[in-house]
Amino acid sequence: MIRPLADRHIDALAYGSIARGDVSEGSDIDIFIPRPPSPTLIEAALERSGIAVAAREIVQATPSYAAKGYIYVGERRSYSFPLVEMRPVELEFYGFAGSVGAAEIEGGVRAPGVDKRLMLIEPTPSGHVESPVPGREGVVARFLGVSVAVVLDRVRTLRRRERVGRTGVFLKRSLAPEESFGEVFEELSRSRPALRRRLRM
Repeated sequence: MIRPLADRHIDALAYGSIARGDVSEGSDIDIFIPRPPSPTLIEAALERSGIAVAAREIVQATPSYAAKGYIYVGERRSYSFPLVEMRPVELEFYGFAGSVGAAEIEGGVRAPGVDKRLMLIEPTPSGHVESPVPGREGVVARFLGVSVAVVLDRVRTLRRRERVGRTGVFLKRSLAPEESFGEVFEELSRSRPALRRRLRM
């Protein structure tokens, strides 16, 4: 999934279990494009490689988070990219979860990261080792090369999800086949104050 983008010099990261190596049958394959060109160029790169787009949408998880575009290309397979500039703590999430680029994937390199159970996954030659994150946030942050703020934020978010379940997202807008990310994002920005505020950040 990452090769069509790399061939067109679009930097992308695989993140989560696919990057850490602790994959299971139900694992998602998520590709993130941190500095995207026009979404049209991303879609064209996928189309040229024979990757069929199943659905597209714009998602803003909370009023303070960056809005992102999502391109779904099959069950549990997606590409995502920011539609506004992301804060450092938002970008650091991908280092927290574990991420690898095209060269690492092709070289069989895996990355350490934290899963949804708040377990630190450290790849080893024969598999991986797991250790709990809560109570060791500073140690985990240093090990992963991310800020303590992102570790604390994820611990807070995932613990809340354990207690109350998923609460949904602030904004989700599916795109019709004839619509573009640019025009729909502009339309949403006019009617959604939270989206406009993130444009100014």
